[in-house]
Amino acid sequence: MTVLLGDKNRFAAEVGEWEHSLRRVDLWAAGQWLTCDDNMAFVGQFRSDVVDTVAWLRSGGGSPMPFDDLSPEATHQRLMRRSGADDETEEEYEFRSQFRVLSWGPTTDNVTAYLFRDADRLVLTVQFWREEHLARHPDHAGRVFVAEVPTEEFVGILEGLAVVLDDGEEPVIG
Repeated sequence: MTVLLGDKNRFAAEVGEWEHSLRRVDLWAAGQWLTCDDNMAFVGQFRSDVVDTVAWLRSGGGSPMPFDDLSPEATHQRLMRRSGADDETEEEYEFRSQFRVLSWGPTTDNVTAYLFRDADRLVLTVQFWREEHLARHPDHAGRVFVAEVPTEEFVGILEGLAVVLDDGEEPVIG
């Protein structure tokens, strides 16, 4: 059984079949298939990360865009400017990390995503970074995708995702 939650043009999650101890989880933001490199999630770890994100957002987590004069795309690019640089300071890393989202293990580690909170809506920026992906999708090179989602909608999708992951019966291996 496949379950789709949300709108692929904003944010969506689709949960599908089991394969041994893994389950297919497809995520979309701004019309882009985010889990295109690895959509088989280890359910325990993935669900735990999703639930942690829900708790963070429910407790008021999520900061506004840090640079008032920049678009979401430009803000994402500015945050990435010194990412991974040999001389990146701990303060720079910590500052950038406060906006990082969708860090849910191997299923989502092919994208860099930031989340900015603006009252009752969230702005999600996503950028693909793997060379193999960019070779297959040259139009994604350097491109930042932006999705705006009402906070309650985003949280509802994540809560629904956690429930669907709980509902499934992991196959017995042996």
